[in-house]
Formats: sequence, C-alpha cells, structure tokens
Amino acid sequence: MAMPAGEIEALIRAAFPDAKIEIEDLAGDNDHFAANIVSEAFRGVSRVRQHQMVYAALQGNMGNALHALALQTSAPE
Repeated sequence: MAMPAGEIEALIRAAFPDAKIEIEDLAGDNDHFAANIVSEAFRGVSRVRQHQMVYAALQGNMGNALHALALQTSAPE
C-alpha cells in the first residue's frame, strides 16, 4: 500500500509546524520518496536524532505504507 506525498507532509507538519518541507517522489510510485525538512526543532540535535524525530512523526508508517524515505534534515540558517 502506497502513501501519497501529501500524507507524508501532513504527518511531518503536525510534528514540526514551523518546518519548510520539500518532498519528491523518486520513482513515481508513491512508495520511494526524498524529503528535505528544515525546522528550528532540529537546532542542536544530532542528525541521527533528527531522523528519529521524523520517523516518530510518521506514526509507524515507515516500512509499512511508506517503503523508502531518504531524509535530509537541518535547522534554519
């Protein structure tokens, strides 16, 4: 079962309301995405922890409805 980009963005936005979010469907199959997320919530947080925060925001969909998500996360400059 695929997950549309809009659903991914909505889940991430709920957890990071200030975020600038860009999502790209890498294969055109609603199953392989890349996401660039910039949020103040990431400031001073390790990259690993930032990604864990995003996975938590996806509410268990990673590996199920969402097969692959390449993440790029950062705090605003």
